[in-house]
Amino acid sequence: MADVSAQMVKTLREKTGAGMLDCKKALEQAGGDMDKAIEVLRQKGLASAEKKAGRSTMEGLIYSYIHTGSKLGVLLEINCETDFVAKGEDFQNLAHNIALQIAATENVEYVDMSQIPAAVIERERAIEMGREDLAQKPEAVREKIVQGRLDKLFRERCLLDQPYIKDPSITVGDLIKQTIARVGENIRVRRFTRYRLGEELATPAPASPVPEVTAANAQPEPAADAPQASRSRTKKK
Repeated sequence: MADVSAQMVKTLREKTGAGMLDCKKALEQAGGDMDKAIEVLRQKGLASAEKKAGRSTMEGLIYSYIHTGSKLGVLLEINCETDFVAKGEDFQNLAHNIALQIAATENVEYVDMSQIPAAVIERERAIEMGREDLAQKPEAVREKIVQGRLDKLFRERCLLDQPYIKDPSITVGDLIKQTIARVGENIRVRRFTRYRLGEELATPAPASPVPEVTAANAQPEPAADAPQASRSRTKKK
């Protein structure tokens, strides 16, 4: 594997707008060749996506997904820059696939790490620090191990860090970046709610099993020109 310097990563990021980690991986895959690394990023749809990340997203969709059997559902708000893109097939299919991802992942709670409350992080840190397998470890070693465990735990709970169910070689965040590169606008998942029939009831009755959500049994992606009652555009004021 070719040595990839920080300067090479910085240069590639400036040329493409892709994330630092994505640039490093592309350079490693390309054996340090800058032009090939740019091609790798373009193939993945990551080049130029990061440059759009700071742009305002005031349009979008409120998208709903109800799984087969009507015992599991998702409400998702996903934003873009213009009403034109919000009506487009790429954006609507992205909304559908992200809603499907949420439906299929029971432990997803947050969009990304920035949404995790500090109190939750500190509680989980205290739990990990108190585990018996770390009791005899030096403090510095304990801190490093605990941080690694927390990173893994919270990545599993954050939507954008999860492996995409239809292609586990990329994350949901990568999927969004690929769509950004195609449509030329910034896209942001703002919030979501996952519903399961009968959850959080005081005295829940025995429920029928909910069919597992997979790419195979999910409802098909919406056609761009087909009217759907479950989806409406929203504009923030």
